[in-house]
Amino acid sequence: MAGFRDIIGHEQIKEHLQNAITMDKISHAYIINGPDKSGKKMLAESFAMALQCATGGTDGCMECHSCKQAMNHNQPDIIYVSHEKPNTISVDDIRSQLNNDIGIKPYSSKYKIYIVDEAEKMNVQAQNALLKTIEEPPAYAVILLLTTNADIFLPTILSRCVTLNVKVVPDEQIKKFLMKEYQIPDYQADVCVAFAQGNVGKAIQLAVSSDFNELKAAVLQLMKRLEDIEIYEMGAAIKQINEYKLTINDYFDLMMIWYRDILLFKATGDVNGLIFKDEVYDIKRQAEKSSYRGIERILEALHKAQIRLNANVNFDLVIELLLLTIKEN
Repeated sequence: MAGFRDIIGHEQIKEHLQNAITMDKISHAYIINGPDKSGKKMLAESFAMALQCATGGTDGCMECHSCKQAMNHNQPDIIYVSHEKPNTISVDDIRSQLNNDIGIKPYSSKYKIYIVDEAEKMNVQAQNALLKTIEEPPAYAVILLLTTNADIFLPTILSRCVTLNVKVVPDEQIKKFLMKEYQIPDYQADVCVAFAQGNVGKAIQLAVSSDFNELKAAVLQLMKRLEDIEIYEMGAAIKQINEYKLTINDYFDLMMIWYRDILLFKATGDVNGLIFKDEVYDIKRQAEKSSYRGIERILEALHKAQIRLNANVNFDLVIELLLLTIKEN
């Protein structure tokens, strides 16, 4: 668990929550809404730690008894609402862990804070049960609903919560952070950042993932030799891509980045804007051979292939058509 000072980006949300502490205007219910791994839990935990901190400041001091407990996830007045069913938070989960517990005063702190992760999994009965608590909460209660989709909540819940939407973090900020904290070279950080699209958690996951580096190497190897593959060798290329069937969207995204790099280099001749900077020799070679229209056709074909796979069209057929389109252009 980290304090606000350790969170990359999300300045507006941090400012809102810290102002609420300063002005002693804490809402009883918050929705923190944003994509998976975008920092929702870090923001919620930092807010909870700051609220319970013995110093009474706007950030956890990391030194007091409460902060140390919070960092070890055993602060008795910061409660994580869990659920046994993977895709559902049931009415029993909400009643047993939140509704039936909230009437008991805090054990050792000013507040009693409930963190409900994956709150979009609450079924309608669970939401209705929660609504009764949100309508008349005890003065010391704070409920934090973390979700990837706030639109799924009942309008009555939305109207009683402060909604904070997690925005993307600027690429340059994430890149600096990855290079400093994970000691990765700039060209590797560029790929992680391009891929993460402003999502710090995803960027970190990619930076430390050996699977992602293996996937990247496989994509680049194929992209560089595709023009030399004979039609009769196509089956082996399709078989190789088949090994990455479970992460095919990531595979396609890496292919997209490759061809966007080629397009960018062809248009500008500038190495600095490239994501795959360390592959500049092959990018330059392909940019010289390809036409603008050809690269655009490849990018369109990639987009169509993604749509077809999402519509459950035969995998091998989609990949074969895509590779043939790339070879032709």
